Amino acid sequence: MIDFPKGKKIILFDGVCNLCDASVQYVIKHDKKDIFRFVAIQSDLGQKILNHIGINNKNIDSVVLYEPGVAYYYKSSAAIIIANNLSGLFTLATVFKLIPTKIRNLVYDYVAKNRYKWYGKKEQCLLPTEALKEKFLSKL
Repeated sequence: MIDFPKGKKIILFDGVCNLCDASVQYVIKHDKKDIFRFVAIQSDLGQKILNHIGINNKNIDSVVLYEPGVAYYYKSSAAIIIANNLSGLFTLATVFKLIPTKIRNLVYDYVAKNRYKWYGKKEQCLLPTEALKEKFLSKL
């Protein structure tokens, strides 16, 4: 049994993707209620969490939002829920729920497929600064 942090939502992200890294930094900056914790999908812990929730990592090319004991979301649904939990205008992201999931995910998949070409890729996952270490999970 994994001991997840209480009251936190876990974002599993591509740790070598520049777009994903920028998105994580953006979420951290706008997470005024301290809701989210982060784990790179490529990490041992990321793989352990995916296995725990029953997602085959070979089938995932996406951000995953996991609410321990509640549910998990991926692709555009995860992005909308994450945005909805941020401060300010991001709560307006709810309007995207009006677009059918299949159509939203087509757009999401197109960006995901091209993210390395458009935004580049790191050789390895970045290590968080001391100030941000509590936001990133390394062990449970």
